[in-house]
Amino acid sequence: MSHRLPDDATVTVVGGGFGGLAAAAYLGAAGADVRVLERHDRLGGHAGVLEREGFRFDTGPSWYLMPDAFERFFGHFDREPTDYYALERLDPQYRVFWKDGDSVAIRPDRENVHEVFESYESGAGEALREYLDRAERNYELAMNRVVYERRDRLRDFVDPELLPLAPRLRLFGTMDDYVSRFVEHPKLKQLLQYTLVFLGGSPHNTPALYSIMSHVDLNLNVFYPEGGIAGVVDALAELAREQGVEIETGVDVAEITGAAGDFVLGTDAGPVESELVVSNANPAHVERDLLPPTARSYDADYWASRTYAPSAFLLYLGVEGDVDPLAHHTLVFPTDWDDHFDAIFEEPRWPEDPAYYLSVTSKTDDGVAPAGHHAVVVLVPIAPGLDDGPEIRERYAEKILADLATTTGVDLRDRIVVEESACVDDFAARFDDPRGTAMGLAHTLRQTGPLRPAHRAGLDGLYYTGAYTAPGIGMPMCLVSGEHAAEAVCADYPEVAAEAPPPTNN
Repeated sequence: MSHRLPDDATVTVVGGGFGGLAAAAYLGAAGADVRVLERHDRLGGHAGVLEREGFRFDTGPSWYLMPDAFERFFGHFDREPTDYYALERLDPQYRVFWKDGDSVAIRPDRENVHEVFESYESGAGEALREYLDRAERNYELAMNRVVYERRDRLRDFVDPELLPLAPRLRLFGTMDDYVSRFVEHPKLKQLLQYTLVFLGGSPHNTPALYSIMSHVDLNLNVFYPEGGIAGVVDALAELAREQGVEIETGVDVAEITGAAGDFVLGTDAGPVESELVVSNANPAHVERDLLPPTARSYDADYWASRTYAPSAFLLYLGVEGDVDPLAHHTLVFPTDWDDHFDAIFEEPRWPEDPAYYLSVTSKTDDGVAPAGHHAVVVLVPIAPGLDDGPEIRERYAEKILADLATTTGVDLRDRIVVEESACVDDFAARFDDPRGTAMGLAHTLRQTGPLRPAHRAGLDGLYYTGAYTAPGIGMPMCLVSGEHAAEAVCADYPEVAAEAPPPTNN
């Protein structure tokens, strides 16, 4: 960022997730006196950590994708990701099991992936080549001319620089329709669409623009950062502190009153005065619970009418013994997953034949589990707002573990030495997420780009960052959101150059 804030400007960032830490680092580098208040004892927001009896689990995001976006972020501070953590390219990137007994391993090698596609459908290998080439071109256009550019308003899209995207307007159809133009086999469609879960959507409600995720997956590959996602959070915090940012954990903000130049944040540690506020806490919670009614940008009907991304049923399992053939990342799919998506977006219910995901970081990192054991996370996307409770969780855990044993041959049930869970009620209680969504607002056409909540709140001096804002869900997108929020602050409150002295007469 080229703009600076006055050196005596005070900014309080509410929440130390990816968006909040990124915004804090940018604002600190811009000269502000920045303070981050995080309600929990650890930073990271949804990207948390659970430690039990020698096991360590990333409790939220677990895929390190878009390494270029991380390089760009750290590059703004003349740093590189590897200044803070090492990266290991995963091989295989992930393994997929279908419930009819079929399975494939996806390696970080385009030829391998083309061979996999060709083995299911004649000509699909060449079709994949065209699909990925287009995805790469669209990715470069979308990232450089839309995502990285701060386009907060619809009128910002009336720009000659966006003309190259005009022939790609068909990308605003659905992913399902777009993918069907390239491949017919249902399993190949799943391989090209499973990344939509990272965006909180389905093949039927996500714009085809997000076919760029296949470029992220199959061209840019999947990595594991040293220390897991928690290691990345630690890096962001260290970087922010290097910019002069003060970070406090265990401080809960209960109210925000005032306006630009005169904010008071009520916290459980006492009042905090600040000229400006950037909230990484989700705007639905801020407007409902922290702001006075006259300061809100959106009414209750607005939040009730949003399409929320899935919640999740999560199991954190410390397991004794081997878990082969599970990989670091493993996906389990029914051959027809439409019913599962219907259970999330159309008729909310616990899915009968679910698709689910497993993370076994101990396949790559020996430090996350005791010797002879593995740290296993099971994630089932479910509809937000479902009934949740101990009995439901116990019953569904048994269902998933039995399905896992049948589908992959890996029976964990008699080898679990540590077991924890998280679900709808936890996301609602821990993060005040509407209806217990685990990710925020889904990337539907009407919730993409400038149609998401703005970085500038309606209240002067209050700004939002994080997954609810543009550009959206995911760790890289939250880094960009932090950048855009900081840019908005600097644009609204720029450093004022000192007046030149009056000329003197000689």
